Amino acid sequence: MTTAPPGAGEHPVPAADPPGKGHGGDQGGGGGKGHGEGKDTETRKTIWVALAANLVICVAKGIGGVVAASPALLSEAAHSIADSLNEVFLLASLKRSRRPADARHPFGYGMERFFWSLLAAVGIFVTGGCFSVFQGIEALRNGGSETRDGYLIGLAVLVLSLAAEGTSLARAVLQVRRAARAGGRGVSAEIRAGHDPALRTVLAEDSTACAGVILAIVGIVLHMATGEIAYEACASILIGVLLVYVAYTLGRAARGQLLGEAADPAVQREVRAFLTEQPEIDTVTALLTMRLGPDSVMVAARVDLTPGYDSETVEQSMVRIRREVRERWQELDQVFLDVTDVAATRHGAAADGHL
Repeated sequence: MTTAPPGAGEHPVPAADPPGKGHGGDQGGGGGKGHGEGKDTETRKTIWVALAANLVICVAKGIGGVVAASPALLSEAAHSIADSLNEVFLLASLKRSRRPADARHPFGYGMERFFWSLLAAVGIFVTGGCFSVFQGIEALRNGGSETRDGYLIGLAVLVLSLAAEGTSLARAVLQVRRAARAGGRGVSAEIRAGHDPALRTVLAEDSTACAGVILAIVGIVLHMATGEIAYEACASILIGVLLVYVAYTLGRAARGQLLGEAADPAVQREVRAFLTEQPEIDTVTALLTMRLGPDSVMVAARVDLTPGYDSETVEQSMVRIRREVRERWQELDQVFLDVTDVAATRHGAAADGHL
């Protein structure tokens, strides 16, 4: 809580404890921290599965692409390199975002997740998307020299890649389904919410990888059947365009979170309704929220008190209300209540206007 400005109300409330001591006026990271660390463990396993799959198929695609002189296969190898680097970024983000709050970062390091997911999006764009488009254009310009053995090598590598990517994707989808059940919403709604950028990035990478492998297979088969490399070159370009689109989508989401994204509108409505229901609160004049990490949200509310309560009662009530907010919504671990008196504030403004 914060102290009401002089003359703003009849019930002064002690200032909030400085960040770093406890919850919400007390320091955050607390309300949902244990739950958040549990989700991090699941996300870390998902990333490791994705990294292992990408490293194996990256080597296979690279060797197969060189041997078969296949632009589609080389594009897929570039895609796998980008994905592997991104998984390293995401693993770093999981560790760095859980550092405890300090004097320079009193609300913790949760936004590290958003920063590293932005870097992952840039990696997908540059290493994957741009290289794939370049490979396709070069193939169209220079033609191809694949042999039948090259076709077979390429197809064998791509089938292996599809199996590995499919396994990684199944793991990511399973985690999303569990998170959706825990949040009481559908899988599509959970994906759209996307509060965990690491999981969202892995899911996007694996989905795109499976789609890219299928495009590469179609391109190679058509090239084999017709002798026209244009099919395989177009497949490479389509893979690149798909990667650029995914990079743009992930980058836009990370940008929104880095700029200070509000909590879900439904949560905001629920918190406002809860505060309004409290007998000590007459009206909620303002309610602001900002996401500080995947499982950390700051809430700052300006409330007008019901007349007739003494200062000690008000203080106890505000402590109780903050505690209940954190218990009901675990991710709301930074709660600040600014006690004001709307009538007194208006009266003071009117008096100033007559001076």
